[in-house]
Amino acid sequence: MAATAVPDTTRGVSQALQRARTEPAYGAFLLLRVGFTVLPILMGLDKFANLMTNWEHYLAPWIVNLLPFSAHTAMLIVGVIEVMAGVLVAIKPRYAAYIVALWLAGIIINLLTYSGFYDVALRDFGLLLAALTLARLSTVYDPALHSTHTRH
Repeated sequence: MAATAVPDTTRGVSQALQRARTEPAYGAFLLLRVGFTVLPILMGLDKFANLMTNWEHYLAPWIVNLLPFSAHTAMLIVGVIEVMAGVLVAIKPRYAAYIVALWLAGIIINLLTYSGFYDVALRDFGLLLAALTLARLSTVYDPALHSTHTRH
């Protein structure tokens, strides 16, 4: 009886999990990559459903006053951006983690200018630090798009 071939994706996932078990820094990279892929996608999709919360309540009034459209429309745009950020982290965390960190910085500024959300701003600061950690770990575990090193 011939052995069945294991699909490359299954083998790749298996190898990644084995590496995560034996190499703590790679395990941290993998956890952060999965987290910053899944969470922005779920949060972004929820901007369309408002199942977790009414996201419009988190938008500072001064920002709403600057917008040429409604807070609801702003949250739909935010949702699309968050889904895209999650997908980008899945594809290329080396660069996308910085985009997520900048996005979180914007959220923090919004929350700090809106009384009553300081606890959420502090939580998002922790997430910003985690995104920057993912970016740093990605310099080791996610190759650059264009390497400056030449192979001999």
